[in-house]
Amino acid sequence: MEWSIMFAFNSVLLGVGLAMDAFSVSMANGLNDTKMKRGRMCVIAGVFAGFQLAMPVIGWICVHTVIQYFTAFGKFIPWIALILLAYIGGKMLYEGIRNRDTDKEKQHLGIGALFVQGVATSIDALSVGFTIAEYGWLMALAAALIIAVVTFAICIAGLLIGKRFGTKLSNKAQVLGGVILILIGIEIFVTGVF
Repeated sequence: MEWSIMFAFNSVLLGVGLAMDAFSVSMANGLNDTKMKRGRMCVIAGVFAGFQLAMPVIGWICVHTVIQYFTAFGKFIPWIALILLAYIGGKMLYEGIRNRDTDKEKQHLGIGALFVQGVATSIDALSVGFTIAEYGWLMALAAALIIAVVTFAICIAGLLIGKRFGTKLSNKAQVLGGVILILIGIEIFVTGVF
């Protein structure tokens, strides 16, 4: 992959798809604390963005460690990306549809709970290391930074919406995130195989 508009567009779409879980959780956090100050909102969004930055980079490093020793493994990356993104996207889609009418419990958000939320909403971003495996180190880092910036913006929006309207949109966001991840997996597969 070369530096291009398509690279930036794919990175933004990955960011949007991956941030939907964090968006849902941010809306719930906003609902739980309707008097949340801007600084606290930035900390919450920053934690989610930080995990979304770290996970793809960790995944990329893992893939390149394996590929250095097993170069034949490279031809399976489009298949792995398709399977992982379809699985994660399908799971998000299923949970978004299944949990359409459930209410989230209100809970106090301490630093430990925030980190657990950060890991839980970004663990799927680890598989993005397979998705961006063809990128050089600088491009992988740039993609991860774009994903983090998109996640930060989406989480701030989620917190604001949660404070104002509640969690009515949270499951729809999860469905949208699942669809986006599945479509990205198909696009990666098609361009990688054909």
